[in-house]
Amino acid sequence: MNGRLLTIADLSAWYNRENTVLRDFSIELQEHEVVGLIGLNGAGKTTFIKTLSGLHESFHAEEIRLYDRPVKFRDQGFKTCRYTVFAEDHSFQYFTFREYMSYVFAAYGQKQQDAEPLVRGFHFENYTDVLLKDLSTGNKKKAFLITAFALKPKLLLLDEPVNGLDFQSTEFLYELIAGYKEYGTVLFSSHILESITLTSDRVLVLENGKIRRSFEGEQINAGGIREALHD
Repeated sequence: MNGRLLTIADLSAWYNRENTVLRDFSIELQEHEVVGLIGLNGAGKTTFIKTLSGLHESFHAEEIRLYDRPVKFRDQGFKTCRYTVFAEDHSFQYFTFREYMSYVFAAYGQKQQDAEPLVRGFHFENYTDVLLKDLSTGNKKKAFLITAFALKPKLLLLDEPVNGLDFQSTEFLYELIAGYKEYGTVLFSSHILESITLTSDRVLVLENGKIRRSFEGEQINAGGIREALHD
C-alpha cells in the first residue's frame, strides 16, 4: 500500500496581513497519485504552489511532514524531492535547454537521463540548443516540462502546465501526467477542466483559499466539478 508523501496542516499564506490568500489549508498527498487543483481566478492555486516551492515567504503552517518527518519547504532534503514547472518562468534565460537540463541534474545530484523520447514527444527537436530567452512561450514551457519528466522527482508540481502548449503537446502531456504514478506524485493546478478530469486520481476544488470539495475515483466528472466551481 502506498504511504503518505506529504502532510500540510493549517497553512495560511498572505501578501499582506489584510490580504490572506490561503487560510486553514490542510492537505495530504499520497505516494504515487495524481492530484488536480482547480478553482476560479484568485482561489489560491498559484500561491499554494509557490509556497510549496519555497518561493513565497509569508506563510505559517502548524505542521509540514515529508514521509512523516517534520520538514521546512526550504530544507535541502525537501527541495531535492520536488521540482516545479511554473505557469511562467523567466529564469536561466541565457541557458540553452541542454545546458539547463544538465544544470538541474547536477543540482539534484543525479546522473543525467536520456530525454530524447520526451524531446520527440513534445516536438522539441529543433530547439534544444536555442537560448531559453529566444524560445516562444510554448517552447519554453516544453523545455521545463521535459526537464521535469526526465528528472522524475518524488513530488512533481505543475502550475497551469497546459498554458501555451499546442494540441499534440497537450495530449502528450496528459499521457505523461497519467503515467507518472510509476515514479512519484503529481500535484498540478489548472483552470482547464479537461486536464483535471482526464488525469487525476483526486480533484480538489479551491475557493477563497480553502479546499471546498474533494472528488475521487468515479466521482470525478466534469459536471460535478463544474457545479462545485459555480455554487
